[in-house]
Amino acid sequence: MKKLYPILIAFVLFAGCKSAGKSYQKGDYKNAIEIGLKKLQKDPNDQETMEIVMNAYKYAVMQHENQIRSLSNSKNDNRFSNIYNQYLQLQALYHLVQSSPVAASGIKAQDYSSYVETYREKAIEVHTDRAAYYISLGRKNDYRLAYYEINNALKFSNSYELRKKRDSLYDAALTKVVFIPLQYYGGYQYNNSYQIQNFQNEILRTLSQNRNNEFVRYYSEWEARSQQIEPDQLMELNLSRVMLGRPSDRRSTREVSKEVVIKEIVYKPDSVVKQYGTVRAKITTTKRTLLSDADLVITLRDRSGRIVWNDRFTGQHQWQSEFSTFTGDERALSENDKQLVNNNNDNYIPAEEEVMEALLRQIQIDLASRLRSYYSRY
Repeated sequence: MKKLYPILIAFVLFAGCKSAGKSYQKGDYKNAIEIGLKKLQKDPNDQETMEIVMNAYKYAVMQHENQIRSLSNSKNDNRFSNIYNQYLQLQALYHLVQSSPVAASGIKAQDYSSYVETYREKAIEVHTDRAAYYISLGRKNDYRLAYYEINNALKFSNSYELRKKRDSLYDAALTKVVFIPLQYYGGYQYNNSYQIQNFQNEILRTLSQNRNNEFVRYYSEWEARSQQIEPDQLMELNLSRVMLGRPSDRRSTREVSKEVVIKEIVYKPDSVVKQYGTVRAKITTTKRTLLSDADLVITLRDRSGRIVWNDRFTGQHQWQSEFSTFTGDERALSENDKQLVNNNNDNYIPAEEEVMEALLRQIQIDLASRLRSYYSRY
């Protein structure tokens, strides 16, 4: 077994060298350097691996420098960002070589840190200059573009000044929508203020949690006042029409009959004679319905009071119950007839709060959906 150890060690070293060589042949020079350095760490005298690492470094540098020359001659707006990335990769190669004393002594790797810093500054300058141009136009959409440019600049430097500028631009680009408390102008006054308040809170919560435009934010009137928010738009909600229906009954009467055993004559235990007869009953069925609907009008105004959008949303609620009474012989009733007779809903009518909750829920779903759609294009 001891005789096998030198063979196994040789095999492992050979495999490591071949892996570095394969990466080198494929043109994956960085991977070839990384594999080769691991091999040199185990065997600093491996000249074959050292040769692979030296050549891989030379060709990797050549590739990046060719890219830099090509980018320097281009007119692409992002050329400085791309050149910075090339120098960043060259600097990573430098640090990789420097991490191995054996490789560092055999390869004169260049320190590109000054180039990295130069093109970092150039990339930041390009994005901040673009941001300044968009800011000079002075429109909200332009502030958004400026915000994105500063965000790109922050990829190169997480400076406090840039972060402060980005936050300032976001505030300038933001459209602040304030909801005015719901009003009534259709003559109907609803007394459940908690239910109305909850309706408005649910709209705000749904919009806030499902924003598809990061530059639109919604506030209640109380939030705007307490946070000293100056709104860009005011959202007016008005219950223009509420029709809570009254129960409407429609009755129908029908007669039913059934052949049943009306008498049994027992002559002896195993001899029974049944006499059949017809029993009848009159069933009166009541179908009670309650139809209600409500309209909510939304009006969106800008700071000057000009209407920029309005729409109408309708909620509908339909409730129905069915029950029966009968006269005559109960034995004439079918199972379905008995269920309707035993239905205890003859005195039940939905309360006003229950109907309003259903109407407002339907309006809320439609309203939130259309508002998200409207502001996604804003």
